[in-house]
Amino acid sequence: MRAPYTIDTFPGRQIIIDDQYYRYFGGTAYLGLQLDASFQEILIKNIKKYGTNYGASRKSNIQIKIYEEVEAYLAQLTGSPRGLTLSSGYLAGQFVCQYFSTKDYAFFYAPNAHSALYQSSIKPFTTFTALNIALREHLNTNPHKTPVLFLDSIDFSGFNYPAFEGLKALPLDQVIVVADDSHGIGVVGTKGEGVYPILVALGPKELIVCCSLGKGFGIQAGAIFSTQIRNEQFKNTAFYGGASPASPSAMASLVEAASLYEEKRKKLRSNIALFLSNVKYHGKFSIMPEHPALSYSNKGLTQYLEQKKIVVTSFNYPEKDAGLMSKIIISAAHTSEDIQFLASTVNTYFDTTH
Repeated sequence: MRAPYTIDTFPGRQIIIDDQYYRYFGGTAYLGLQLDASFQEILIKNIKKYGTNYGASRKSNIQIKIYEEVEAYLAQLTGSPRGLTLSSGYLAGQFVCQYFSTKDYAFFYAPNAHSALYQSSIKPFTTFTALNIALREHLNTNPHKTPVLFLDSIDFSGFNYPAFEGLKALPLDQVIVVADDSHGIGVVGTKGEGVYPILVALGPKELIVCCSLGKGFGIQAGAIFSTQIRNEQFKNTAFYGGASPASPSAMASLVEAASLYEEKRKKLRSNIALFLSNVKYHGKFSIMPEHPALSYSNKGLTQYLEQKKIVVTSFNYPEKDAGLMSKIIISAAHTSEDIQFLASTVNTYFDTTH
C-alpha cells in the first residue's frame, strides 16, 4: 500500500496524485455537493448575507433567526419533536455524552459504536447478545440508574440499519437510545430523513439522534433530535451556551437547497443501482439498502483498484491501532462511465482471483 495521499483540492469524483488523474470512490461526500456549482452558488450567496463565521453564543442578546427556522425544518424532516444544531457532528455526540455523565445514568455501547459517542473508557460490546445480557442484569440490580445505549445507526457492518435486529431483542422500553446517524441523515429514507422514524417505531424509553450534517447535506454543522423537554434541557446547559454555533450561512443554505438535495439523492440511488446491476460479486461486500458505502476486507482488491487508477477509502480508523476500514463509496457526482468502469474493474479482479 502506498503512503497516504496528499492533494491540493477537495477530493471529488477525480483526484490528482503525482500529476496523474485517479477516479475517487472514497470519502463521505455522498451527494457530491461540495464541488457542485449550484450548491456553491447558494452557499456563496448566503456567506455574503451572513458573513463567513458567527462566533457568538446562541444565548446572546442578539440572535439570528435562521437557526430556529432550520431546526424546525430538520425536526419536520426527520419526524422528531425538536431539533438542535451545533457546529459539528462530533460536538453533538460529545454534548449528549457529557449531558448524561451523571450518577443517574449507566452507559452501554453497542458493537462498532463511533468514538464521537465516547465520554469514558467504556468499550463497546462485541456482540448484541453480550449487550442484551449486560443490560438486563443492570436493570435487575440497578433499577434506579437508567441505562443509556449508544450506537451508530449505520456502522458499515450491515447489522444495524435498516432492520436493527440486534436492537429488537433488547429491553428498549427501559433504555434511553442515543444513535449517531451521521452516515444516514440526508441520504437514506424517502426524503433523506435518516433513521429516526425507524428507531422511534421500536419503542425505546427515549430516543435521541445526533449526527453530522456534513455527509448528507454538505455543510459544516451537527444536529441533535429529541423530545421537546430534552431539547430545552440541552439548551439550558453551559456546554450549549458556551459553544459557538454552526455558521448561519450554512444553516440558510441547508433550507434553500432542499430541491437540490432531492435531485442529488435520486442521482445517487441511480448510481448505486447501476453499480449493483453491473457488478457480479455482491457477496464480497457488506451492502445496505439505498446506502452508497460498500464495505469489504480484501487488501488485494484495494491494491488492484489503485493499479487501475481507482482510489477508495482504506485506512486504520479511528486510530492507527484499529482495524483496517476499506469501503467503496459511490456518490451522486460520479458519471455513468465512472460507475461502469468501477464495476468492470471489480469484476475483473474477482474473475482472476475467485
